Amino acid sequence: MVHPVKNIVIVGGGTAGWLTAGIIAARHKGRIPHSFTVTLVESPNTPIIGVGEGTWPTLRSTLKKIGVSETDFFRECDAAFKQGARFARWTTGAPDDGYYHPLVLPEGFARVNLVPHWLANSRAQSFCDAVCPQGRICDDGLAPKAITTPEYEGAANYAYHLDAGKFAPFLQRHCCEKLGVRHVLADVREVLLAENGDIRAIDTEQAGEIAGDLFVDCTGFRALLLGEALGVPFRDCSDVLFCDTALAVQLPYESETSPVATHTISTAQSAGWIWDIGLPSRRGIGHVYSSRHISQDDAERELRAYLGPAGDDLPLRKISIRSGHRETFWKRNCVAVGLAAGFLEPLEASAIVLIELSAKLIAEQMPVCREVMDIIAHRFNETTHYRWGRIIDFLKLHYVLTKRTDSAFWRDNLLPETIPDRLQDLLHLWRYQSPWFHDEFDRIEEVFPAASYQYVLYGMGFRTEVAPETLAPDAVLAMQALRENAAQTERLRAALPRHRDLLRKINEFGLQPV
Repeated sequence: MVHPVKNIVIVGGGTAGWLTAGIIAARHKGRIPHSFTVTLVESPNTPIIGVGEGTWPTLRSTLKKIGVSETDFFRECDAAFKQGARFARWTTGAPDDGYYHPLVLPEGFARVNLVPHWLANSRAQSFCDAVCPQGRICDDGLAPKAITTPEYEGAANYAYHLDAGKFAPFLQRHCCEKLGVRHVLADVREVLLAENGDIRAIDTEQAGEIAGDLFVDCTGFRALLLGEALGVPFRDCSDVLFCDTALAVQLPYESETSPVATHTISTAQSAGWIWDIGLPSRRGIGHVYSSRHISQDDAERELRAYLGPAGDDLPLRKISIRSGHRETFWKRNCVAVGLAAGFLEPLEASAIVLIELSAKLIAEQMPVCREVMDIIAHRFNETTHYRWGRIIDFLKLHYVLTKRTDSAFWRDNLLPETIPDRLQDLLHLWRYQSPWFHDEFDRIEEVFPAASYQYVLYGMGFRTEVAPETLAPDAVLAMQALRENAAQTERLRAALPRHRDLLRKINEFGLQPV
């Protein structure tokens, strides 16, 4: 007897729950009138954590696919453009120490690796400025598009900064009104298991039993279904990534015309770093730190010093970070997404992109029946383990390239036993040949492609040995690419509007719908 998978139950709301609901419901919209259901059950008493307000460019295609208007998104979620991240004081700690990790590929990336040519020349420009325009655009406070540019298109690649507290309700309305998602406000009393070990239903206080064929655990750090009911252990990663606490604050602008940064600013501190995210109405700022290396009082002092006098009396919110992930993500008929799957410090904004990629994989690989679910679960687990591993590698990369020795935090990050084996091998390889294109990134949907490694490595002063004789075959092509980038940079700097000006126009006039 075949057991079809037709009733999807997502337990937990927030960004993880509603993004997952939207992605699954949009993908299977044609099935919903024919006994396929997507039900989201969330407690009326659980607040949204809203740890991260930064996204990756993937969210543009996600929102477009589920039918969201980009204009509505900007207006209702207090959203702004994000064109990458600027890392300050990560390499030496000096006031002028900084580099960009932008969201555009180096010029001609698919045709030529510009790293050896940049290294072999005077390097009068930073690597980012030499190979792409986005750092200069961010320096100038410019937006990645104009008001006449259609929704989801841009002159430069972009992601978003957003208010997570407004984003989840926005998605909820869209999912329920446009995609047919059923919303149940109820507290889970018990997870009910079938004889074979599957989850049969959840028992709720307000709505009784809710049965399903596939359960998606979006219950946050608690992992009520996958962790508590099915007993999947948590794999701690604090031996690699030390930061375990954040102090968050919302800082008003000095005036309504204050510039809005079009990139995340990440400023290193003595035992962690401070994020600074510009939204149209305020800045979201937080100090992420290792409680093993600094006290909360000292961490607060560093944050207050960053905020300046305007932040003296602002209340801080403490957020605990348990760095790591579940040992497996899909067990039997339950799959975890979002914080239930795991969390790493918000450096590089990997939380929301993991939600998107996981939900997309579930939607695309949706098992037709229970009989094939374990095969799909194995495939999902293999892919998701790979992604978590690569994110851990990439976040650790920012720490292992430091030249700072001014505190135990930075010194401890350089200890070999804290560096994953794969990353150690890659760092050794990159001393002799730079990352490029397909070299060591073999998945179709890498979270961080080779270009991202280039920006961080050479932004932080990493050196790759360059043999002069290897440059000749691509020399003409490389020089053409570098000249084209210089010209493109000046064209965009002359044409693009100020970031705040564009946000004001979007709110007033809207973008051209697709």
